[in-house]
Amino acid sequence: MMGKQQIVYTQDLAEYSIKASKVFKKNGKIERDFYEKESCKLQYELVKLQKWVIDNEKRLLVIFEGMDTAGKSSTIKEFNSYLNPREARSVALPKPNSKELGQWYFQRHIKQIPNAGEIVFFDRSWYNRAGIEQIFGFCTQSQHDHFYRQVNGVEEMLVDDGILFFKFYLNINKETQVNRIKDREDNPLKSWKLSDLDYKSMEKYDEYAILRDKMFKLSGTEDAPWVELDANDKKRARINAVRYLLSNIPYEGKDESLITGVDKKIVKQHIQGEYNGKCNNLA
Repeated sequence: MMGKQQIVYTQDLAEYSIKASKVFKKNGKIERDFYEKESCKLQYELVKLQKWVIDNEKRLLVIFEGMDTAGKSSTIKEFNSYLNPREARSVALPKPNSKELGQWYFQRHIKQIPNAGEIVFFDRSWYNRAGIEQIFGFCTQSQHDHFYRQVNGVEEMLVDDGILFFKFYLNINKETQVNRIKDREDNPLKSWKLSDLDYKSMEKYDEYAILRDKMFKLSGTEDAPWVELDANDKKRARINAVRYLLSNIPYEGKDESLITGVDKKIVKQHIQGEYNGKCNNLA
């Protein structure tokens, strides 16, 4: 069984080991060339991880939550770009049908839990009940409260059964959300990403933020901490999400010179509302 998740902050990262002008744009975001090179190195590690998962019949479940337009789907793509699709899949469940509405709330999600040797990524999850369902009245207050009485126990059982379980939350500010909505409006190739709910969600940003913090406080546990990523720069968020996951799994052949920790500017860990972190080589 995997030990408790740890977060190690370090500046022993590629972006801090070379000239800043080769890494960062004037707006502080990382350059595409740097990102693609660093991402490629991490992809090799993810392939090693999958081989270890398959060979040892492990089960890896990774949840992605976040503000609308935060980049959940593209971050999942970062993880599974080079993985064997027969043993790695992404799950994005539609709204529940009439039959599912009569089931135990977690039931349709539990059906998607990984089998031995499999990796599963959830593009949104049972935490819909913690946020979007509460905001738009898709659940009652009683159902919302009942969710919180059960969720930590459900996740504790998953971890106790040996599932490697990670929860990432991609966070963005209002300005970034507005700009990304506009980008989708202006780009026909991204128009499918837009819905009426996106606009309504943008108007409810402050309510989402309140429920996000409630979620961190009530469901960030030692068994399943929340890992919050500053996703205003999608590329930095993606590579740090991969770094965090790789650093917390003891797969064979890990490149310890590459997997050294994460960037304190990008990653936070939430355990029962507490900030948690260890510093390494920080000025």
